[in-house]
Amino acid sequence: MTVNRFRRPVPPPMSHDFGKQPYVTDLNNVTMRNNNFRTAIWTGANLQMTLMSINPNQDVGLEVHSDVDQFFYIVNGVALVLMGEEKNSLNYRRTAVNGNGIFIPAGTWHNVVNAGNVQLKMFTIYAPPEHPMGTVEHGNPGYAPRQAVGEPVGGEEI
Repeated sequence: MTVNRFRRPVPPPMSHDFGKQPYVTDLNNVTMRNNNFRTAIWTGANLQMTLMSINPNQDVGLEVHSDVDQFFYIVNGVALVLMGEEKNSLNYRRTAVNGNGIFIPAGTWHNVVNAGNVQLKMFTIYAPPEHPMGTVEHGNPGYAPRQAVGEPVGGEEI
């Protein structure tokens, strides 16, 4: 790590994946500094951590990981969490805010929607890894404009 003219450490760029080596970081700080949709910061053989930033009224995207457990931690913002056993039946609906953790078992359809008016800042852990080491996505590659929060999704009211 380099130091600036005030002799304070300058955090490394967040586009670097520190996986497969020991690593300690301030997760709140690096998550708040991340402005990419997804940035992998640590990818190991059995676990991966990515930082995420979701714009208001956008979402992660409805998805399912058949063999991956996933954990989200909300650092800043308000999220609408949707989960279910089937793509068109997201019966589990909860609001998550700063400090809340979201546990998603493998095989569960899920989406996380930014329900606030500021960027939703969160990190997620995949076990095993879901994305290639060093992944940086500036925007959601699968994003399609969604209906406003509260409008029908999958045939049901939120």
